Amino acid sequence: MEELDLARWQFGITTIYHFIFVPLTLGLSVLVAIMQTFWYRTGDTAYKKLTKYFGKLFIIVFTLGVVTGIVQEFQFGMNWSEYSRFVGDIFGIPLAIEALMAFFLESTFLGLWIFGWNRLKKGVHLLCIWLVAIASNLSAIWILMANSWMQVPVGYHIVGGRAELTDFVAILLNERLLVQMPHTIIAGFVTGGLFVLGISAWMMLRGNQKEIFQKSARIALVFTAVASLLTATTGHSQAQDTVQSQPMKMAAMEGLWETEEPASFSLFAIIDQENRTSMREVRLPYMLSVLAHNNLTSEVRGMNDLQAEMEEIHGEGSYIPPVAVVYWGFRIMVGLGMLFIFLAITGLVLWWKDKLQTATWFHKIAIAFIFLPYIANTAGWIVTEMGRQPWVVYGLLLTADGVSPAVTGTSIWISMASFTLVYGFLAAVAVFLIIRFSKPGIPKENKKKKEASEDDDSKDSDAFVY
Repeated sequence: MEELDLARWQFGITTIYHFIFVPLTLGLSVLVAIMQTFWYRTGDTAYKKLTKYFGKLFIIVFTLGVVTGIVQEFQFGMNWSEYSRFVGDIFGIPLAIEALMAFFLESTFLGLWIFGWNRLKKGVHLLCIWLVAIASNLSAIWILMANSWMQVPVGYHIVGGRAELTDFVAILLNERLLVQMPHTIIAGFVTGGLFVLGISAWMMLRGNQKEIFQKSARIALVFTAVASLLTATTGHSQAQDTVQSQPMKMAAMEGLWETEEPASFSLFAIIDQENRTSMREVRLPYMLSVLAHNNLTSEVRGMNDLQAEMEEIHGEGSYIPPVAVVYWGFRIMVGLGMLFIFLAITGLVLWWKDKLQTATWFHKIAIAFIFLPYIANTAGWIVTEMGRQPWVVYGLLLTADGVSPAVTGTSIWISMASFTLVYGFLAAVAVFLIIRFSKPGIPKENKKKKEASEDDDSKDSDAFVY
């Protein structure tokens, strides 16, 4: 394999692995803060136990997210030095702010929250976990700001073959950021909601403190229902922006080779990219025009017309992304998103009928759904990143021109093998720790200990002791 292919594989693999932890951190941090807020407002010790229980799992996820994220920074200098040289003046600001403002804020207040259970006032301690949740999502915003610039470059000029910053406000208000940010963050909320729902269902299925875990399941259901509906609406806004800013990506998402007016939505197709055609298509008339422009008659341009236009602007070459990957990645993401909405609504109906605690069939389904958001998140990331190929910075820098010229294939193979071994070890650690701390559930307290706990909540020794 050529150096470019190896570098792309390595960055894709390590990013997907890191992105397993990021959305869960975004959603789980907010849910832990909500649970502690319920305890603060009601005094019900069940919410305190839930806060500590899911707080342990959040700490594990946060730690692994930090460790796997560090590798991303290294790769800019390892395999993508030309890309780093080109974007360094732009990326330096958001990445530095993310580290100094968001990550340090998050880490500092997480430490205060972990060790402050019997040292800080309840209100101050609650503020700490909310600041952790806010900082986690702020951290994501700054990273998304950098990524949005790669999708839609703004506020720059080219000097000496490098992009130099001219308008930071334009980057802050980048149209791509304004649609990509809410969709990505709220998708993280769905991930956290289904994680808490699945763990709660697992505990109820095993008969562990069913009354207590029913409370966390209810919180997760409401949280997931709202977040999954918002993910769909923000995704629609992002798709409409894509039609304007990256029409080739939208055409690839739909397997649309020829311009249509009105345009039909593809439900199924076998992509033949070599011959630039799709076979055995099943399409819904007019629906792509609705998706793209909110009306039944608008034109949506096809890849063949867009390819000809790109050749006129940028010269000869293929500007069509890997269509089959983008096409099916989009359908996996959207299809799973619809399932998440259906699951949340089903759970809310069971709650309304007072059957949430006893519906074992629903518990089993909810447990299986723990893993599906990671597939949906990965599919969405693949659509976003591979859909803009062959550009690493859309319209400015080809991916082939961003790879490090002095790095050999052997070097990339060695580093990829090393990362694989390390990440494999971390995966084993993650699975072991999550099972280790989630499986016991919440232990039952004897009557004497329960009375003492209710008399004085402050006597808990730390965040890991009930």
